[in-house]
Amino acid sequence: MTISSAALRAEPGAPGLMERPAPVLLERPAKPTAESPATATAESPATVDGGHHGFELPRLASMLRHALPRFVEGVIAPVVVFYAAFAVLGLNGALIAAVVWVYGGIAWRYARGHGVPGMLLLAAVGVTVRAVLAAATHSAVVYFLQPTLGTLMVAMAFLASVPLRRPLAQKLATDMVPMPEAFLEHARVRQFFLRISLLWSLVFFSNAVISLWMLFNESIGMYLWVRTSLVAALGAAAVGVSILGFRRCLTHVNGTPA
Repeated sequence: MTISSAALRAEPGAPGLMERPAPVLLERPAKPTAESPATATAESPATVDGGHHGFELPRLASMLRHALPRFVEGVIAPVVVFYAAFAVLGLNGALIAAVVWVYGGIAWRYARGHGVPGMLLLAAVGVTVRAVLAAATHSAVVYFLQPTLGTLMVAMAFLASVPLRRPLAQKLATDMVPMPEAFLEHARVRQFFLRISLLWSLVFFSNAVISLWMLFNESIGMYLWVRTSLVAALGAAAVGVSILGFRRCLTHVNGTPA
């Protein structure tokens, strides 16, 4: 059968016999790129009006859930284990119990395939050295004197970092919460970390003075509980001041062009 050329011509408003509808192309949603980030997170900083990089602090509850168990495991628990064993087993038993606690925690994490926090590794090294020296001198005072002297050195490190314009508080903060370089270079942020380094230098100096006085003037039991409470309260106050100050700094920086 022959189809006439007239039949091939489309009538107005109707497609011709041999015409096919054009394919419909569906656009795919664009993937986020470096030029068009999806959302602003701690790893992907937001861009604030004015062209500079802002930064949003993670929720306090989230940071505490991350840091508190490690702090308890690596700092608080060895002290509690030492004193409990000291009251029941004496000095040598307390030294063994503290070492077993720390290394048992490391072995348990390895057995379960979990990573070992750096704080726990530092605790293992510190407890080992302290236990060896205390066992050699047969003195519980030596066991607690070493971390106190270490606290004094930390205070001096915080203080020395200020005139060097390399605030130690900034280094520790970025270890816990990654921050963009553009944010850290802001003048107000630099000033904040310098002041906070001075604050923590004072906190650690106060910690060392309280510890030394109580260590040589009070019993070990009084030293452990009273000194620990005072130092914990002092540290908590400093943490609160640091967080509030940082939030205030963020408010100014994120609302002001660099």
